Amino acid sequence: MIAQISDQVLALLPIYGPWLVGAVTFLSCLAMPMPASLVMIAGGAFVASGDLALWSVAGSAVIGAVFGDMSGYLIGRRFSHLLPGPDHPRGRLLARAVTRLQARGAATVYLSRWLFSPLGPYVNFAAGATRYHRRLFMLSAAAGEITWVGIYTMMGVFFGANLSAAAALASDVLGMIAAGTVALALGWWLWNVAKSSGGTPEQ
Repeated sequence: MIAQISDQVLALLPIYGPWLVGAVTFLSCLAMPMPASLVMIAGGAFVASGDLALWSVAGSAVIGAVFGDMSGYLIGRRFSHLLPGPDHPRGRLLARAVTRLQARGAATVYLSRWLFSPLGPYVNFAAGATRYHRRLFMLSAAAGEITWVGIYTMMGVFFGANLSAAAALASDVLGMIAAGTVALALGWWLWNVAKSSGGTPEQ
């Protein structure tokens, strides 16, 4: 089903251009099954071919994503009682988002836009449901969306002649960044544990 949606959306991209890019990123930030990253890569490919302007593709993607984030925040804030419970698969994602948001705050909002993007929509709902600071959420989300859009659009500009290769490369790059982030966080935690126990890591 997702593959069919991807094919249909990509077929419409030359017709509707930036409007479609913005709509797809908006819906993806509300946990809708939209191929947002692939659409941005395709948009970048059209930029490289001269059919679309970079500012219009990137700008519409960021605007759509930010509006999607804020819509998710407002949904969580006003309709938290309607959000899925812990027995639902999406409810477990929501609970995970709440835990990370409480532990890392703005860093969770920023990183869930691009590095851990499957969690992003649930962080939006969780931020609203827990009454997370609205302005800080908006600023962190906007910074993350700019990063997300920049990575995928530029992948399309440079490698968009082969969309699958560009998507795989983007996934590999983000995977390496994620692994490095986890390794640094673990090292930082071990260092603090060693300090609190009165010792330092052996050289």
